[in-house]
Amino acid sequence: MSTALVRTAVVIPCYRVTRHVLDVIAAIPDSVDVIVCVDDACPDESGRYIEASCSDARVRVIRHEINQGVGGAVMTGYRTAIDLGCDVLVKIDGDGQMDPSLLPLFVAPILRGEADYTKGNRFWDLTHIRRMPLARRLGNLGLSFLAKLITGYWDVFDPTNGYTAIHARVAAHLPMASISNRYFFETDMMFRLNILRARVIDVPMDAHYGDEESHLDARRALFEFGFKHGRNFGKRILYNYFLRDLSVASLELVVGLALALFAVAFGGFHWAQGLASGAPTPVGTIMVATVAAISGLQFLLAFVAYDIASVPRSAVHPLLPMRRTAGIAR
Repeated sequence: MSTALVRTAVVIPCYRVTRHVLDVIAAIPDSVDVIVCVDDACPDESGRYIEASCSDARVRVIRHEINQGVGGAVMTGYRTAIDLGCDVLVKIDGDGQMDPSLLPLFVAPILRGEADYTKGNRFWDLTHIRRMPLARRLGNLGLSFLAKLITGYWDVFDPTNGYTAIHARVAAHLPMASISNRYFFETDMMFRLNILRARVIDVPMDAHYGDEESHLDARRALFEFGFKHGRNFGKRILYNYFLRDLSVASLELVVGLALALFAVAFGGFHWAQGLASGAPTPVGTIMVATVAAISGLQFLLAFVAYDIASVPRSAVHPLLPMRRTAGIAR
């Protein structure tokens, strides 16, 4: 893609960011053509504040009458940028945590055809990790491993990082109405991208933590994350290994699960029976359960190895037609 013909947009979800958003806008490079600020029913009226205080001609302010969460705000920004003919869409938070000068690093891999979606990784430089609050460090480590399993992107880290860029053709093929609107948004995006077989890569970055406010309800998020992670994992396996394709990994998964379940049921039944009767369990019975358990584990590990090797390695945006809306399976 010729960079001379590329139009780049920055999408900024705005919710209680009036202390930082003007500085964020001012730091956005001149190479960006459009800046879409989405006032997500902000109680501080950030949209009105930006219009009154910012003279940057690139800025477009979009308002939500009802708060839709960060995911809903980003999807509105994506739609607006696509309608304005932009090719690469970068999402930056308005709270000052993300350095806009890094934007070319996120856009370049997409322009070179190496990626469809780029995202920040705050864990790349180990010397910078100590700046991250301990709770965020531990949470991100756990979420990163879980996200690898759920999304199928085993080679990326820091899944909740909100500094991202996406090619407009890929964004246009996302089921925007189905993507999670709130704090599950970033991981849900990666799940949807895997269904498209989009290439995702990490961009090393540092993060800044100041006086920004967190609006996350930890207990509610934990329940929501668990439910949605399980749902997305099931969908990914079903779509990629049974509906779209049937490979040796599909058979390994079926056989592995069958053997593991048999081992648990058979071994558990005879263990309980032995406890009730007081009679020792025959060695042959123990061996049957043990062999089934070990064999099932081997098949499941083989499936995981296949899944890790199946991470998308090529960008798909050169193959996708441009369109306004998408209808991928929900």
